[in-house]
Amino acid sequence: MNDERLYKIILGAHISEKATVIADQANQFAFKVVKDATGPEIKEAVEKIYDVEVKKVSVMNVKGKVKRSLRGASRKPSWKKAYVSLAAGHDIDFS
Repeated sequence: MNDERLYKIILGAHISEKATVIADQANQFAFKVVKDATGPEIKEAVEKIYDVEVKKVSVMNVKGKVKRSLRGASRKPSWKKAYVSLAAGHDIDFS
């Protein structure tokens, strides 16, 4: 796979309370990824960008929430999230 595609797959780290807990307990990290990304592509991208060994990748589609305002209801866009499990001894530092 070409390097340009690998760098476009990962949109960024998903930071939330749940993502922080699983990062501390299970050595897993959450990422926002493009909608057409597959598990093997995400694995290869994370290994290349962060120089770590990936053990497992779980991918899920997140539906956009409906928000209500005075002008009516609107839907936030749907997106794709990937949970990446790292091998023992590997870690990602986002700072």
